[in-house]
Amino acid sequence: MTNNRFGLGLFYGFGAYVIWGLLPIYWRWLSRASAFEILTHRAIWSLFFCFLLLIFQKQLRTTIKLLTNLRTLSLLALTSLLLTTNWCIYIWSVSVDRVVEASLGYYITPLVAVTFGVFALKEKLRQLQKISVTLATIGVAILTFAYGRLPWIALGLAVSWGSYSLIKKKLNAGALETLSIETLVAFFPSFIYLWSIETNGTAQFGQDLGFSFKLISAGIFTVIPLLMFNAATTRLPLTITGLLQYITPTIMFLVGIFSFNETLAFSKLIGFLFIWGALAFLGTDLIKSARSFN
Repeated sequence: MTNNRFGLGLFYGFGAYVIWGLLPIYWRWLSRASAFEILTHRAIWSLFFCFLLLIFQKQLRTTIKLLTNLRTLSLLALTSLLLTTNWCIYIWSVSVDRVVEASLGYYITPLVAVTFGVFALKEKLRQLQKISVTLATIGVAILTFAYGRLPWIALGLAVSWGSYSLIKKKLNAGALETLSIETLVAFFPSFIYLWSIETNGTAQFGQDLGFSFKLISAGIFTVIPLLMFNAATTRLPLTITGLLQYITPTIMFLVGIFSFNETLAFSKLIGFLFIWGALAFLGTDLIKSARSFN
């Protein structure tokens, strides 16, 4: 791996995770529309931009081939549902001022992935991974006590994205082609919903040109970081991309506290400290395992 390739990979990876971390500010910018209308436009315009990119990169034929495979199409319909669920929870969390809890979801996602690896893929936990999972469990228990309920937003984000990643890993197909099919599956219910709110006059799209273009841009801000992430994964070791992903929830956490003025009680901070400790052990394990393969 050349320094130039590694540096470019870091640029793409860092850029993707920073954009994802700052998206709560963007969703708040669109708060004139409901979370469901924003979600609808995100799906519809993502398909539009994916289609343009498929033509530009000459991947339209391979995408159509994936569509003709019934098993692949069924799996992508499931991942489309999981991705839509993840997007919906994420955007809704911003609209109800719970960005900090959403950041917790993306902090514990790697730990959910480890759990899936054990139960779904029959992988064995190493010692540092066991410590990591134990600390994370304690952290979630403390946060559950502090919130007075299970942190449903965090768990919903973590489980939906973890499940999505697990199926995509098993599928092992191109990021752009699979995202295009996922957004195609989501297009039909999204279009029906958009048509209904346009008909009854509750939609914000079309009310004025400026805000309509803002809603269209939701597709751009969905596709661009995903493509940057895909470019990073082809240039960087998995260990580096795995550690870079913590940039997103850290930025979200800071945005929630300092930009949206969300409160963080001391008891919740203790829970986050356990989660951060779990991630420190998991990160150490990732680095050690990567060295053992070199």
